[in-house]
Amino acid sequence: MFYNAMKRKGWTPSEDDMAAVVTIHNTVNERAWREIMRWEAAHGGGEACGGPRLVKFRGRPQEYSPKARLLNLLGYKLPFDRHDWIVDRCGEEVRYVIDFYNAAPRSDMPVAMHLDVRPALDSAGAVWDRLRMQLGWVASGRWTRE
Repeated sequence: MFYNAMKRKGWTPSEDDMAAVVTIHNTVNERAWREIMRWEAAHGGGEACGGPRLVKFRGRPQEYSPKARLLNLLGYKLPFDRHDWIVDRCGEEVRYVIDFYNAAPRSDMPVAMHLDVRPALDSAGAVWDRLRMQLGWVASGRWTRE
């Protein structure tokens, strides 16, 4: 099934490589979900209703997010893929944007990528969440080490 989806998107996968490709794909999706859960933790993690759950997702590889386009104007590379994930937060649907960027490979990590995961700016609450997360990052001093 994944093999056929890749072919529909114009990729030329080798059937022999599919086990490794699926493993990488699953690892990346799990990483994206962990990042979403960091955002959701600001809302109590949804424990009152069993926790956040993925409702649906949509791959949008040819549709760049406004942030990706802005960064590209500033000289950064465009992401190689984009997904929008809809998460149920105790009955409220929240859209997350995930931009996938290639990262420099390392000897211990030959396939490396950066995920930019954030709530879509669909509501005042999402704007507040992004501002609050950014301010927390600046206040932590982590920006000086990244």
